Amino acid sequence: MIRQIPTLLTAIFLLLLTACQTASPDAQQQEVPPGLDLSLMDTSVNAAADFYRFVNGGWLDQVEIPADEDSWGAFDELAKATSKKVLTILESTIEQGNFDPNTDQGKAVLFYQTAMDTAHIEELGLNPIETELRKIEAISSLKELETYLIESAPLQSNAFFSFSVRPSLNNSAINAGFLNEGALGLPGKEYYVKDDEETLRLQREYQAFVSRVLQLAGAGEQAAQKEAEDIFQLEKRLADAQLDKIQKRNPLLLNNPHAQSDIAAMTPSFDWEAYFQSIGLGSIDTFIVMQPAYIKSLENVLAKQPLDKLKSYTRWTLLNSALAYLSRDFEQANFDFYKGVLGGVEEMSPRWERVLNTTNFGIGEALGKLYVDAYFPPEAKQVAEELVDNLKKAYAERIQKLEWMSDSTKVKAQEKLANLRVKIGYPDEWKDYSQLEVKGKEDGGSFAGNMMNVSRWSWERKVEKVGQPVDKGEWFLPPQVVNAYYHPLYNEIVFPAAILQPPYYNYQADPAVNYGGIGAVIGHEISHGFDDQGSRYDAQGNLKNWWTEEDRSRFEARTQRLVDQFNAYEPLPGLFVNGEFTLGENIGDLGGLNVAFDGLQKHLQEHGNPGPIDGFTQNQRFFLSWGTVWRSKYRDEAMKKQVKTNVHAPGQYRAIGPIVNMPAFYEAFNIGEDSPLYRADSVRVVIW
Repeated sequence: MIRQIPTLLTAIFLLLLTACQTASPDAQQQEVPPGLDLSLMDTSVNAAADFYRFVNGGWLDQVEIPADEDSWGAFDELAKATSKKVLTILESTIEQGNFDPNTDQGKAVLFYQTAMDTAHIEELGLNPIETELRKIEAISSLKELETYLIESAPLQSNAFFSFSVRPSLNNSAINAGFLNEGALGLPGKEYYVKDDEETLRLQREYQAFVSRVLQLAGAGEQAAQKEAEDIFQLEKRLADAQLDKIQKRNPLLLNNPHAQSDIAAMTPSFDWEAYFQSIGLGSIDTFIVMQPAYIKSLENVLAKQPLDKLKSYTRWTLLNSALAYLSRDFEQANFDFYKGVLGGVEEMSPRWERVLNTTNFGIGEALGKLYVDAYFPPEAKQVAEELVDNLKKAYAERIQKLEWMSDSTKVKAQEKLANLRVKIGYPDEWKDYSQLEVKGKEDGGSFAGNMMNVSRWSWERKVEKVGQPVDKGEWFLPPQVVNAYYHPLYNEIVFPAAILQPPYYNYQADPAVNYGGIGAVIGHEISHGFDDQGSRYDAQGNLKNWWTEEDRSRFEARTQRLVDQFNAYEPLPGLFVNGEFTLGENIGDLGGLNVAFDGLQKHLQEHGNPGPIDGFTQNQRFFLSWGTVWRSKYRDEAMKKQVKTNVHAPGQYRAIGPIVNMPAFYEAFNIGEDSPLYRADSVRVVIW
């Protein structure tokens, strides 16, 4: 799961980039024990009765969600500790004053330094985006609005529609342009189309937030309230025409190549020929329209809505994309709604942390060079590569033994596994930031101004890729971000340097702890290539069916049982996990944990079994390690948002969801039919 940070950059395509967080609490800079910390368990509880509490009870009792977070868990602990390491590098570099602002690393330091100058940011107020606001205010016709949308495309605030570039779904060797829906201020369609009491409350809160920002930007109270209502109603129209969150997971619904002339016919009121010509793609005939019904619906919006309402929405998308980079009042309004109302967070995280997160995702690889030099030893990469190789072999054996899959489909599955690309630690070739302009205060630079420069720079980089061969060496997360992902169009798994730390990997720990940690994470990412959507892509990353009809039917029957299991989980009264929405991640967890367990057995056979440690066998410690990875706490608001918008189930269900389907777990902890965790053979799920 990629943490989403409000920026002027286009959001990463979540369907295609399946990233998965794994983590722990604020870390008081104490030493991490080499293995399992028994003080964080609650061994007074019977593991068969409540395994999650048995593993994490001490942690659950000791740890409070920090005031600046909406949830807290193992991932967050490691991410916070890693951020402090990066901060140390930045502060040391700034203090020494020996960085060259013309180098990539120097630009990252200058970007951070400029964003930390709050006095200058307060002085500037709205000034960094004032030019754009004046352009929008001066619009006097639909044609002029069209001109502005075309000229401002590099800012990527995405009013009405958005444009992105990635490998073609039908030919993953060549980059294609993708036309998609426009920006919404609420997290997704569900927040606009439902009419239950909670959703209506959030809609009112959202309109109050929009009104507050508009007043900060100079509007009178009554005018701002009316404009906020108009903006919400227009966004609701846009949301109504979009696919829902489950449909968006299905690449078959999104793969809609259309010629420019076809796109022009969908929305006659917008000059698509001029748009593509202006952004330098006039010679490209075909683009992928991810939601044709949505693009068609724009005609009713652009042709029938009053110009002042279209301008209001356009201005709002710009404002909302920049709030986090403006003066304190704007930043506070942004926090109060997106973190406070939607997440229940009590206070902002420290400024250094907020700025660092933005730096990571804006100019991350430049900063990543500094992190790798300081904290990532070559040995860590070598060990991880050996682990991946071992797990790929275990996965190949599991595929070959599948009873439900035919031999012909097994051949294709093995081919896909054999072609799986593995990236560990950091890129072989770093991104080139030489064309990115980062300005300090003395040169007229600002936080928001530099963010706009990053957006323009990233826009130019992606547009020039259309029609060109795909760079298979490119990374989509910097090394200092604690995360991992599988990309189906590249058929690759990626593990940035920062995730190769405790609790996921610890070279001092026994093998069970590492296989239950980083081993399961690696297995999870491999399994994404074979989940309900990743399995639609072939060995080269093309959206191409490689299944027999009978095998696909058997596969879907098994995944439906997993859907049913997760549909029954109820994190809050009346709030149930959506098993269909979270299916891909749940398949990843189930497959990943199974293959990691097989990998552990191979390791123990080859290197010997160290026997019980702290009273637990290697098999027990494997499952205990997995459970610690998913220890987590959520504020109620955050839990509601998680279930509505996140393709991952809440942590406690990820901890127990796979293991209740694994005979090895029942054997390790003597789980009998009288246990609440027990699942009869008839409902247990085995997929990969």
